[in-house]
Amino acid sequence: MKVVSQIREPIEHEMELFEEKFLTSMSSKVALFNRITYYIINRKGKQMRPMFVFLTAKLINEGVVNDRTYCGASIIELIHTASLVHDDVVDDSHKRRGFFSINALWKNKIAVLVGDFLFSKGVLVALENKDYDLLHIISNAVRDMSEGELLQIEKARLLDITEDVYYDIIRQKTATLIAACCSMGACSVKPDSEDVETFRKFGELCGMAFQIKDDLFDYGSEKIGKPTGIDIKEQKMTLPLIYALNQSDKEKKRWLINSIKNHNKDKKRVKEVIAYVKEKGGLEYAVTKMLSFKDEALGLLDNYPDSEYKSALSLMVNYVVDRKK
Repeated sequence: MKVVSQIREPIEHEMELFEEKFLTSMSSKVALFNRITYYIINRKGKQMRPMFVFLTAKLINEGVVNDRTYCGASIIELIHTASLVHDDVVDDSHKRRGFFSINALWKNKIAVLVGDFLFSKGVLVALENKDYDLLHIISNAVRDMSEGELLQIEKARLLDITEDVYYDIIRQKTATLIAACCSMGACSVKPDSEDVETFRKFGELCGMAFQIKDDLFDYGSEKIGKPTGIDIKEQKMTLPLIYALNQSDKEKKRWLINSIKNHNKDKKRVKEVIAYVKEKGGLEYAVTKMLSFKDEALGLLDNYPDSEYKSALSLMVNYVVDRKK
């Protein structure tokens, strides 16, 4: 059985019901919107974020979820989908999960409007159910995601990013939404419990490990085969690169920064940067940090009794760092 299927197994019934509710939550009176959302749904990913919501809720509530849990999962998936649509516009990306992106098929203006529509739907799902606490969680996440993206753009211009600033960026840009998934799952069944903060932290740690793994893919993987160097071309300062910079003398630092600033489209130069980062131990350092975040996340689960939901969440955390793409 594939790992994702194993993770999903204890919440299979909930995920099937969620997909029905989610489809309903995306409906519009405008035919064009429905055509586009139908295209999105038929090319959905693994739906890891709703799975985090359901597994967390079931873990802390003896295997029982409620309407608020379904509401939380729908809010998360709507906001996540909206952010992906907007990201493709911002990055001028024409492919998403191997298929044409919304902006590639319907142009930027429509893609931005679709993203806005999905964001508003996410807010409305919470308001219609009077789930103001869930709305508060997702609103904080959206704010953090926007700030994280802007911080990354700001730092890419100056290339003055430290390791601490890098963690701030990935915490806001990526980890905050997974933190929202887990805290929302906990909040849906035990709104005023300490579990809400515990699982917010758990999700954040998973998200940090997830993003570092993504950064490592830029240097090649079994699935990808060869290094991509996309982050370097986009002047993104990731952890392996930051570590290599910190281990370099002034001359090498100048060469690295000059390569990223002025020669990031030069394939030969990008290859040289990748080789240098590997030589300085940047990949090993990033892996060590990623595993540290993973272990801290798993440590938070130790306080909860064993169950199939706890096992699935542990499997999810390990999958985040072991995945091949």
